[in-house]
Amino acid sequence: MFNQENTRSQKTMDGNYAAAHIAYAYSETAAIYPITPSSPMAELVDEWAGNDAKNIFGQTPVVSQMQSEAGAAGAVHGALLAGALATTFTSSQGLLLMIPNIYRIAGELLPGVIHVAARTIATHALSIFGDHSDIYACRQTGAAIFAEGSVQEVMDLSPAAHLSALCGSIPFLNFFDGFRTSHELHKIHVWDRKDLSALFDEEAKAALQRFRERAIHPANARIYGSAQNPDIFFQAREASNPFYIALPEIVERQLDKINQKLGSHYGLFDYYGSPEASHIIIAMGSVCETIKEYIDSVPYERFGLVCVHLYRPFSASHLLSAIPSTVKQITVLSRTKEPGSIGEPLYLDVLAALQGSPYQSVTLFSGRYGLSSKDTTPAQIAAVYRNQEKKFFTIGIEDDVTGLSLPLPKIPSTAPQDIISCKFWGLGGDGTVSATKNIVKIIGNNSNMTVQGYFEYDSKKSRGLTISHLRFGQSPIRSAYLIREADFVACHNPVYLHKYDMVQEVKDGGIFLLNCYFKERELDEYLPQKVKAYIAKHHIKLFLIDAIRIGKDVGLNGKISTILQAAFFAASGILPAEDAKRLMKDAALQSYGKKGENIVQMNCEAIDRGFSELVEITVPADWAALADSKASLDNPVLPGSSELIAFVENIQQPVTDQRGDMLPVSSFLPYADGYTPPGSSAHERRNVTTEIPVWKPENCIQCGLSLIHISEPTRLRCIG
Repeated sequence: MFNQENTRSQKTMDGNYAAAHIAYAYSETAAIYPITPSSPMAELVDEWAGNDAKNIFGQTPVVSQMQSEAGAAGAVHGALLAGALATTFTSSQGLLLMIPNIYRIAGELLPGVIHVAARTIATHALSIFGDHSDIYACRQTGAAIFAEGSVQEVMDLSPAAHLSALCGSIPFLNFFDGFRTSHELHKIHVWDRKDLSALFDEEAKAALQRFRERAIHPANARIYGSAQNPDIFFQAREASNPFYIALPEIVERQLDKINQKLGSHYGLFDYYGSPEASHIIIAMGSVCETIKEYIDSVPYERFGLVCVHLYRPFSASHLLSAIPSTVKQITVLSRTKEPGSIGEPLYLDVLAALQGSPYQSVTLFSGRYGLSSKDTTPAQIAAVYRNQEKKFFTIGIEDDVTGLSLPLPKIPSTAPQDIISCKFWGLGGDGTVSATKNIVKIIGNNSNMTVQGYFEYDSKKSRGLTISHLRFGQSPIRSAYLIREADFVACHNPVYLHKYDMVQEVKDGGIFLLNCYFKERELDEYLPQKVKAYIAKHHIKLFLIDAIRIGKDVGLNGKISTILQAAFFAASGILPAEDAKRLMKDAALQSYGKKGENIVQMNCEAIDRGFSELVEITVPADWAALADSKASLDNPVLPGSSELIAFVENIQQPVTDQRGDMLPVSSFLPYADGYTPPGSSAHERRNVTTEIPVWKPENCIQCGLSLIHISEPTRLRCIG
C-alpha cells in the first residue's frame, strides 16, 4: 500500500516499488502496459488506485491499462494536453514504441514522466535483461534523461524528475537498471506523504497553474498537431532552446531541496573518491555502486568516479566542475553498443565537453560493459583503472576476435568483512525466489541489519534455474554484482549437484544446505566425489532436509519454499530461532489469512518441521582423499547434422551447464547474425526433476492420473 506515514521510515523494497511510490504520489493519471522488467511498477499503481490510496493532491489517480505501449504513450500524451499530470512505465521495445509520442510530448513542452527499467533492445537476438540501449535510443527525442544507480537513489531522486518536468515543461525519462535495480531488494529510507507534499513548493504550484492554463478544454480552445513548411519549421524548433538551457539549473534546484531534507549531496554529476585522483571513471547506473565499493577497498589509490544523473540535457559545465583538477586519465563506461559509431554516446558527450576546457589534453578512454545484464565485478573495475593501453575496450567477456577485452586481475574481496553472503539454487516454480524474498524482508524489517536480495531468472521462466543472491550485514551494501563466494549455499534441487558447481562456491568453514530424499547413510553413494571432497577439504558444515517429503506430509505438496526458508534460519542462525519462527508465522498469517485457517496451519506446521527436521551431517574424514572426478548428467548426443552437433557442443551445452560466461567471442562467429541451427531443442534436456511418471498398466483404470516414481529406492505412490 502507498506509504502515507509522516516519518521517513525504513522499508525493504525493490527499485520498481520505489519508483512507483514516487510516481503515484505526483501523478493524476497513469496509462499502463506490462513489459519485463517494468511490469511491477504498473501493477503497484493499479493496486493502490484500486484500494483508493491518495496522491499528494488528495486524489485517487486514474489508472488505465492500454492495448500496447504505443497506446499507453498516446494516452499519456492526451492526458498531458488536457492538463493532467501523467506517467507511465516501460522498458526496451516498449520504450521504442513510445518514441513517436515522446517526440510530440517534448515538442509540445509537456511535463510527463516515463519511468524506465532500462533493458536491452533486441538485435541479433531478444534479451529480457538489462542495459542502457533503450535509453540511448531516446536521446534525440527531446526528453530529459535522468539516471539512478541504486534502490535508495530511485526513492531519493525520482521526485526531482517529476518536479523538474513540471517546472521545466520538459518530459523526463527517469531510468534505472533493469533487474539489477528494478528487482533488487534493499532496505532503504522511504519518502512519506508529508515530505513529498513539502517538496511540491510554490515554484511547483506556480508551474502547475501555468500547465493547467494552457490545457485543452472547452473554455480554452487550442490547436496542436499542425503542419509547418520549410519557411518556419526550423525557427519554431529553435524556439524551444531556452527551456533546455534552463533545465539543468531547474533540476539542480530540485536536488537542492532534496539535499536539504536528507542531508545528502546529490547533484547533476556526483563525484566519489580521492580528491586528488589521477584516474577517474565516468558512468551512470548501478555500476557506480560497484565502482564505489572498489574505490573504498583501495583507499591508498588515487581513483575517482563521476556518477551521471542528468544525462539529457548534458551540462558540460556541471560535468567539468565535478572533475578533480589532478586528473590525468578519464575512462567512460557505457552499458550499450552502438555499431559503426566512433564511440558510445556517453563517451562522445564527455569528449565534446572536454574540448576547450582545462581537461582537453587529458587522456580519454572508452569501455563497454554489462550488456544484457552481464555481471560487472570489482575485478573488472580494477582492470579498468589499471588499463593504460587500450583506448577502446570491453570488460566482462573474452574477446579473442577483435582483441578489445581487458585481462582480469585477481583481487581480494572488496565487500565489507561483516557482510554475510548467501546463495540459493532453485527450480523455477518451486517457490525459492518467493522464499528468499521473504527472508530479505523478514531480516530487513525486523533487525538493524542492512539487506540486499538479487534474483537471477532463467528466461525460460517456469521450471528453469533460479539463483537467489542475498547479503546481510551492518555496513552499507554496494555490491551490485553476483555472489561467487558465499558463507551459505542452499541446493533446493538435489539433481543440480550433478549438473552445476555450487558447493565449490562455499567459503572455507561455510554452510551447505541440501534438500533431498537421501538420508545420511545414503549420501556416500549419491553425492558426486568432487562435492564430497570439497566439503571435507574446506571444512564445510553440511545440513540435510527432506522438504519434498515434509511438503507432501503437511499438504503443501511441491510448494516447499516455506520449509526451506525455515531450514535456512535454523542452519544459518542469522536470527534467533524463536524470533525467526514467530516472524515467519506472522508473515504466513498475513499472506494466507484470506485463504482460510487450514492453509495458515499447513504453513505453520511446515515452519516448525523445517526447524525440527533439519539434520547436520558429520562429514566423514575420508571424503577429503577422494579424487576430483566429474559425475555428470550430460545429454547423450542425438542424431543431427554436423552443423547442429557443433552448435550443441560448442554453445548450447555450455549454456545449459551454466558455463556460457566462459565462452569467448570467437565461439559466436558462425552465429553473429543470430542464426540458430534448426533442431537444437531436441538436444536440450534439463534433467532436473526429482520425480518421473511411471505407467503401470496392471494398475491403470483409465483415470488419467499417473504413478510417480519418487527419487528414493523402490518407492512408488499414486498422485491421485
